[in-house]
Amino acid sequence: MNARLALLDTVAPGITESEIFRLALHHAVGELGALGGTIHLRGPMSALRLVSAAGLPPALTRSWEILDQEGPLAPARALHRGSGVWVPLPSGEQGTSAAEHDTPAHGQAMPTDAHGTPPHRQAVPSDTHGTPWPGTGFAAFPVFGRKRSIGALTVVAGERGEPAPEHWDFLRAVVAWTEDRMAQAPPPSAPAHTEPSGERLRQALKEVEVGSWDWNIRTGDLIWDEAALALYGTRPADFTGKVENWMRIVHPDDLAPTLAAAQRAILDHSVYEAEYRVRRLDGTYGWTRARGRATYDEHGEPHRMIGVGWETNEARTARDALGRALKHMSDGFLAVDDEWRITFSNLEAQRLLGFSEEELLGRLLWALPTARQVPGLKERCLAAAAEEKPAGFDVHLPDSEQRFHLRLVPGPDGRTLYFQDVTEKRRLAEERQAAERAATERAARIAELTAELAKATTSQDVVDAVARRVLPPFAATGLLVQVAEDDRLHHVGAVGYRDDFLDLVDRRPRTPAAPAWGATETGTPLFLSSREELAARFPAAADLPEHSGRHSWAFLPLTASGHTFGVCVLSFDRPRRLTDEERALLTTISALVAQSLERARLYDAERSRSRELQRSLLPQALPDLPACTAAARYLPAGQGADVGGDWYDIIPLSGGQVALVVGDVMGHGLPEAATMGRLRTAVHTLADLELPPDEILGHLNDIVAGMGEDSYATCLYALYDSTTRVCSLARAGHPPPALVRPDGTVHFPLPDADPPLGAAHPPFETVELEVPEGSLLVLYTDGLVESAKREIDEGMADLARLLSAAHADGTATDLERLCDKLTAGLLPSDQAADDAAFLVARLHALPAERMASWSLPQDPRAAGQARRHVRDQLTAWHLDDLAPTTELLVSELVGNVVRHARGPVRLRLLHSTDLICEVYDGSQTMPRIRRATETDEGGRGLQLITALSQRWGARYTPTGKCIWTEQSLPDPNTPDRPAPVDP
Repeated sequence: MNARLALLDTVAPGITESEIFRLALHHAVGELGALGGTIHLRGPMSALRLVSAAGLPPALTRSWEILDQEGPLAPARALHRGSGVWVPLPSGEQGTSAAEHDTPAHGQAMPTDAHGTPPHRQAVPSDTHGTPWPGTGFAAFPVFGRKRSIGALTVVAGERGEPAPEHWDFLRAVVAWTEDRMAQAPPPSAPAHTEPSGERLRQALKEVEVGSWDWNIRTGDLIWDEAALALYGTRPADFTGKVENWMRIVHPDDLAPTLAAAQRAILDHSVYEAEYRVRRLDGTYGWTRARGRATYDEHGEPHRMIGVGWETNEARTARDALGRALKHMSDGFLAVDDEWRITFSNLEAQRLLGFSEEELLGRLLWALPTARQVPGLKERCLAAAAEEKPAGFDVHLPDSEQRFHLRLVPGPDGRTLYFQDVTEKRRLAEERQAAERAATERAARIAELTAELAKATTSQDVVDAVARRVLPPFAATGLLVQVAEDDRLHHVGAVGYRDDFLDLVDRRPRTPAAPAWGATETGTPLFLSSREELAARFPAAADLPEHSGRHSWAFLPLTASGHTFGVCVLSFDRPRRLTDEERALLTTISALVAQSLERARLYDAERSRSRELQRSLLPQALPDLPACTAAARYLPAGQGADVGGDWYDIIPLSGGQVALVVGDVMGHGLPEAATMGRLRTAVHTLADLELPPDEILGHLNDIVAGMGEDSYATCLYALYDSTTRVCSLARAGHPPPALVRPDGTVHFPLPDADPPLGAAHPPFETVELEVPEGSLLVLYTDGLVESAKREIDEGMADLARLLSAAHADGTATDLERLCDKLTAGLLPSDQAADDAAFLVARLHALPAERMASWSLPQDPRAAGQARRHVRDQLTAWHLDDLAPTTELLVSELVGNVVRHARGPVRLRLLHSTDLICEVYDGSQTMPRIRRATETDEGGRGLQLITALSQRWGARYTPTGKCIWTEQSLPDPNTPDRPAPVDP
């Protein structure tokens, strides 16, 4: 592409017509090596008006200011032909301007004129002033607008002569560029005035000097009155009465649009109105406004146009002043028409958009690169314009940090856009809002902290509240709360520190050289903004930052009731200097924390004593019994809850029996824990009497009822007999146990739920179950299966699921592991408000080969038969060493039954971990030891039994009673001793 044409294409649309003509002539003359050039525009009637010239002196162009468009000169011929023409100046005639010869461009046939002059040499009129024209000829090309010729571009060729074909192509391209830019040139005047009419027009005529004019459209005659002559800067002597007078005084930029307005008014039979600049006598230009209307003959052809004109310099001056103010205002300003094309831009807008005024004028706003980069700008502007009312919003330039507030104001002929750089304003506002939000958030967190501290009951509650409510708003990453005890600072809670660091600071003795001790002893807050500051003020503690990973600290003394008892340390993972406001706020917070922590420490001490008391009332260890192996757990309630009254117990009984007990005193606190201890002792006492489960619960009910109206407890009592594999259950307001059979099925025996102890009315219902060997019996309190988030039925279902899974995966073989699994599955780490206890027992039956039973007669022979049965059975069990003693015990027991009781009489031996000897009779009278004197013949039998057995006792049976003895089995590692002689 030609470099000059490429350069012209870079010129943005919207420049003025005079600038368009200047650029076109400059490049046309330069490309063709011409001497100069002109541009003429078509005027009224048959006139062509010179609107721009380049390279030619006024002496030459003066005669070409107004040309007859029907004449023989080059511009008129190009306009007439509608194509480029070459008019040579013969070498013999150069400098005379006497004649010109016309040659069509590109080899066109040369036409003849009306006088029949040969086409190669056609006479033309000489220059009016006789000024010689230099060069070799004229190359002219027509200019078109709205599909009709409106003017011509002419160049005066130099020594090169007629343009070559490529030069004609260049001229055609330059003219096309001119036509395109003229169509996009801005109008010469400001936005149109409202049309004056009636009284307003008459008032205007009184206030200004108005000239009248009368233009004969057909002949071109023009009549001006004196006011018009003065208005249009023409001396009466210079006025020729032709329309050419008017064309000479109109500014070149305004001529084309003014003529176009006249043409539209004539064709549309409408009012002609235009505002344009005219040349005054002093050579300056002033703004005038013209208004007129055409008249038509009987055929509808235009005949005359009559109108008035007046000066608008004053209004124009005001507008210009406003324009200058807008031009130089600090905010960006754009005016756009109804199609969003830019009609005005000030310097700030030009700077921001990256284009000059000429480049912006006439361009579509949305076509600008900056506008395209702003997301949603077009949509928001169109939405605001649709409402026809002012609107404003912020926009952000993507490639910069700048933010602008855009205000769009609709008007009658378009819209104006103001955009103000609000980057700093918004930044300050955001900082202010951020500071206000931070202050509000801190105040809210302090209020939340105060509320949480009011609810905190333990020291850990206090630490957790500070961690949640204080660390985030201050961007702290570590918290350490320490209290002074025995000249050492011990931490009561920490967040963000490793255990090895906590062990390190706990071992340090009291020394003023440590910042924590310094704050504690002086009671003054200490703020260290960097590791260097810490090392400079406390050299002995310079190693601590490396262990903790922190860079700045706030040491806040904890003072309550006039006594400083510890320090609260906030730490940061970067150097930080707290503001005075932040320091004051932290000091206030430390006072709240100190009061809450002092109260919490008192609660912790009381709670610790309560826990110790409660645990002392629970079994310290479970007995190792042949009838069952067991494991148990007690889990206190979560943080903030007082001690409870849950308990469990395993009580060994006679004859291979064992009692399994679990209970729950309703409520929390030391009174409930003491009640639990009393009930557990009562259960032991009643169990030692070997009463049936329902009677035991009856006695417990009386005990609880006697404690007061507000005392209630639940209890489950299970009595398991390993000789019969029968388990008897009775419960008072307590959840049923879970029985896990050897095949893994889980069953909940459901006897009728009697009311809790203290509210029940005996008798209590007893359920007897036959339990297979190796079954699991799980007793528990409601805290294991019931919570605020879980109903008891759901909890029991979860318990059954866990027990089945434990049986399937083998966990149930280890009762301790099973307890851990139940705890993890049913009790979350943040234990609920209730404590929980449960007991897991695997029940074992005594094998039949280890049991022997005989019926005895109720006569003196019974003792001898009993001794013989014992001797034979012990020999079968390889317990011959126990035969003499056992025979003596059986002989005494059976003799007492024959003498003092009644039948039927039965003897039973049980080979368990001990040798158990039982004698049954039908009497309800219980034996009691008598202290016989030296002269008494009887009363020494029970004393003998006491001496020979490990322990003995008696229990009721449904048909009478049973007297039993227990003997320890011989140590298998003891050497055999000679058998005693049978007396």
